[in-house]
Amino acid sequence: MLGKLSLRSRIFVAMITLVVVASVLIAGVTVYQYKEQGNDYHNERLERKEEQLIKSINYTLKETTYPISTENLHLIFSEDIYKIASIQNVNFNIYDLEGNLIKSSRPTFESNSIATCLDAEVLNYLRESGETKFVEEKRAAGDNYQAIYTYIYDLKFKPIGILNLPYFEDNTFNNMELKEFLFRLAMVYILMLLVAIILAYFISKYITRSLQTISDKMYRTNLTRQNEKIYLESPGEEIGKLVDSYNRMIDELEESAVKLARSEREQAWREMAKQVAHEIKNPLTPLRLTVQSFERKFDPTDPEIQKKVKEFSKTLIQQIDTMSNIATAFSSFADMPAQQNETLNVVKVVKLALEIFNEDYIHFITDEEEVVAKLDRTQLIRVITNLVKNAIQAIPDVESPRILVTVATVGDRVKISVADNGLGIPDENKHRIFEPKFTTKSSGTGLGLGMVKNIVENYGGTITFTSKVGKGTVFTIDFPKEQKK
Repeated sequence: MLGKLSLRSRIFVAMITLVVVASVLIAGVTVYQYKEQGNDYHNERLERKEEQLIKSINYTLKETTYPISTENLHLIFSEDIYKIASIQNVNFNIYDLEGNLIKSSRPTFESNSIATCLDAEVLNYLRESGETKFVEEKRAAGDNYQAIYTYIYDLKFKPIGILNLPYFEDNTFNNMELKEFLFRLAMVYILMLLVAIILAYFISKYITRSLQTISDKMYRTNLTRQNEKIYLESPGEEIGKLVDSYNRMIDELEESAVKLARSEREQAWREMAKQVAHEIKNPLTPLRLTVQSFERKFDPTDPEIQKKVKEFSKTLIQQIDTMSNIATAFSSFADMPAQQNETLNVVKVVKLALEIFNEDYIHFITDEEEVVAKLDRTQLIRVITNLVKNAIQAIPDVESPRILVTVATVGDRVKISVADNGLGIPDENKHRIFEPKFTTKSSGTGLGLGMVKNIVENYGGTITFTSKVGKGTVFTIDFPKEQKK
């Protein structure tokens, strides 16, 4: 999808995408950093509380008058556990080495709120891992919960109990601070995005301005007229090289166009001269033979001399008319009249063009009574009559000849087709069918279809055909209703 956008649009989208991606990444890093800081804070706080609590417990063990053993822990900490909890501002629990609850800093507690027996996972870890501390992490009531389990040692560093320090992470302040920071960051990002959109628009416009000038010039480049060179003030290095290359191409293109035009004109005149000579020789040969025959057989005393002179004159006139038709055909092809566009009803004009034909096997079909387009009436009639004449000449020996002319509208274009059930066009002749001098008929100049193609293409249209030998041919013309200026 992005590949279909213009260079200017791609630069614009790339700059905005860069700002958005950078904003998202910064926001993500900020959230991650806040969470990491929160985790570090809680871990350090838990370690400090554990350290202070261990010191207080050790102090109590030194000062007690009871023998220091697991069995006496409930006596040693019967009252001191509450003092320690108050001083350290924490609640903690003391278990024996088998994991049974001995004492809790809470004055009263429910069995479902404090475990009376430690999990086997905790006991097994402390016994088998060789570690003196086990940290449990889980979520409870939507908050992160941590609990430290560590041994309580007597004065000879012998384990006599297990200390449990629960800790609930309170992230309310951090979350509020994070939300406030993200809100302010979002305001800054929105402002940055607006500034980025404005800058991206002008920067992309500035970058592509020279390219757009070159693109416009290239689009208007045409072999049929003189093309303008590009002159830019202070172009960049890359753009300057591109402009220089384009200007050199224009110079070379003009030279090539002049040579090509001269070559085409010379070739066209040579071909036309050959064709004219060939076509004129055709009637001249029988004309010369007729004159020579009349000269040999002429006898003023012949009683049928008047009849023979009349036949001789008729033959001459026929051959002269043939040469006149040839001259007219070449004149029409070489000197095509200028287009006189007028708003007309194509259906009506096609019907008018078909009225000159007397053949009853010519049929006209259309689903619309009016198809309005801007065309030259005379040239449209010439196109239709030439196509129909070709169709008539293609069905001389068909048992049930049929020619069908149709007019239809396809969107903003007009479609005209002429179909016949004649001889068809052999595959070897299809590629030459529109050549000006090509014909398969014994008479004719071969200029009809070439002229039709000329007219149709001058209107920005196309002419195509499909044909099958022995089945017939369909010529289809397609041209816009409105001519582009």
